[in-house]
Amino acid sequence: MTDLTIVIVSYNTRQELDACLAALAAHPPQTSHEVVVVDNASTDGTAAAVAETWPDVRLIRTERNVGFAAGNNLGIRASSSQYVLLLNSDTLVPDGAIDRLVERLNADPNAAAAGPRIVDGAGKAELSFGRMMSPFHEARQKLIVKLHDAGFAPVSRYVERITREPSNPDWVSGACLLVCREDAVAAGLLDERYFLYAEDVDFCAALRATGKRIWFTPEVEIVHHRGRAGRQRPAATELAYRRAQLAFYAKHHPAWVPWLRAYLRLCGKLPPS
Repeated sequence: MTDLTIVIVSYNTRQELDACLAALAAHPPQTSHEVVVVDNASTDGTAAAVAETWPDVRLIRTERNVGFAAGNNLGIRASSSQYVLLLNSDTLVPDGAIDRLVERLNADPNAAAAGPRIVDGAGKAELSFGRMMSPFHEARQKLIVKLHDAGFAPVSRYVERITREPSNPDWVSGACLLVCREDAVAAGLLDERYFLYAEDVDFCAALRATGKRIWFTPEVEIVHHRGRAGRQRPAATELAYRRAQLAFYAKHHPAWVPWLRAYLRLCGKLPPS
């Protein structure tokens, strides 16, 4: 049995996934591991390319796009390792990064999950962790990200500073999230009501509800190309986000749902029922 399973969910990201797998092959973790790719019924030849180019990768093909949470759960359930790394297909993991995340969890028996510092292709830090999602914290996070992306220097300096400091946030990004299987199972795995977005915040909340900690680990750094496929389909991406947002508030902040629905209706962004 391997100690680690790397689960990568892919949907029409053939080029990015190939680069991700190539980086893992070039710098494999010293931790005994396997790589599982869950292909969400891609139409760009992703599954065939993985089967041909990466025969050592375990490939799970779905008959339809079941979403990110359900896809990750398929990979988790198909494996039995002590640790599971949820990894986006549009990431590049450098040498030693995964082993250092494993070391972080091994060093803290009360830790359930750990995430690294995430940067884009130019080395710009991503705000990949935060407080539990709520109207105030969500608005604050979005404002910081928007100003940081726009290059507003004071905010960018702030993001650079806080992404250099180890911390125990409420959540870390599902783009690269290492979790202890025992804790993931105790938390009920990822909530499959989330097709895309908010599932990582919800999952970390479930992990914390078991009494465990989440670690942001800045000494580990990975590159994230931030969803090129999503940028090519902005309307579908916006729809998926709003549905996830409504599902999250219905679960965690039900009193806010009427206000959120009214706001989205006013802005013309309320998803169809």
